[in-house]
Amino acid sequence: MDAITFDFAPRQNVAGVDEVGRGPLIGSVVTAAVILDPARPVAGLNDSKKLSEAKREKLFVEIQEKALAWCIAEASAAEIDELNILNATMLAMQRAVAGLAVKPEYVYIDGNRCPVLDCPAEAVIKGDSKIPEISAASILAKVYRDRQMVELDKKHPEYGFARHKGYPTAAHFAALNAHGVLNEHRRSFRPVKEIIES
Repeated sequence: MDAITFDFAPRQNVAGVDEVGRGPLIGSVVTAAVILDPARPVAGLNDSKKLSEAKREKLFVEIQEKALAWCIAEASAAEIDELNILNATMLAMQRAVAGLAVKPEYVYIDGNRCPVLDCPAEAVIKGDSKIPEISAASILAKVYRDRQMVELDKKHPEYGFARHKGYPTAAHFAALNAHGVLNEHRRSFRPVKEIIES
């Protein structure tokens, strides 16, 4: 059988983009864009959900130290309410790519759709476990958003944000019913909307 040959040159400055926080009832949706440096590889990259918190924290620092460029961006709860979660996510991704100190030649986006960018881009389903640049982006976004939730937990410990990170868990619903809706909650999300209306 003949060997397969590829007739494209390897791309320089490939960025990976991922988001964290589409499902929670509170806070921003956070995105990150990363261009890794081939001369300074980061070992142990994987989908952030498959890594321990300690491993994510370690990689968070290492990625920032070794990457050619990185940027963390977000769209606020108010922007999510105004635009809807999908469009707010696309906006946050655009902000992350625009914030890179090095302009990427090509961008891989985790998921099944791409935001409008000023360079070629491709959506990759489960890209966070296939493409190192997306894995790195998923780690930056996850650690950053989790830290936001820990800070919010310090202000409102009765909601348990440090534990459930704002996702729609039984504990979060119980806290919403007992203590009401905070400014940071996403009012367009149905469980929050129902509590406001009741």
